[in-house]
Amino acid sequence: MSSRDHNLATVQTIYAAFGRGDVPTILGTLSDDVDWETGGLDHGIPWLRPGRGRQAVVRFFESLGALEFEHFEPHTLLADDRTVVALCHLRLRVKATGKTIVESSEPHIWTFGPDGRVAAFRHAADTAQHRDALRA
Repeated sequence: MSSRDHNLATVQTIYAAFGRGDVPTILGTLSDDVDWETGGLDHGIPWLRPGRGRQAVVRFFESLGALEFEHFEPHTLLADDRTVVALCHLRLRVKATGKTIVESSEPHIWTFGPDGRVAAFRHAADTAQHRDALRA
């Protein structure tokens, strides 16, 4: 299997595990010191908080408890030997405010290390929309 095919299969495994709420499977695909969202600003949005390592990823998934996922679908996957970009449709509701977040093609960028594990994850969210949905 080529590294491109391996990376695509890994990202598909991650999204399937996410759909089941299977965080341990997701953690198993990550490098020990995975770089999670450290390239962007969180703007006080808990699920956009940057971190490094698997514990940061655990905190990320815990923060998603503030959201109700009404729809989540990775609809396009693009890959090369080191990176997979997934474009995702999503519709989320912030439980505390009842406000909705809708993204039609939110990009998720998965970067792989030489060991075939995810070394970094970024997603380009509409931070203004997320911030507004958090406000009561």
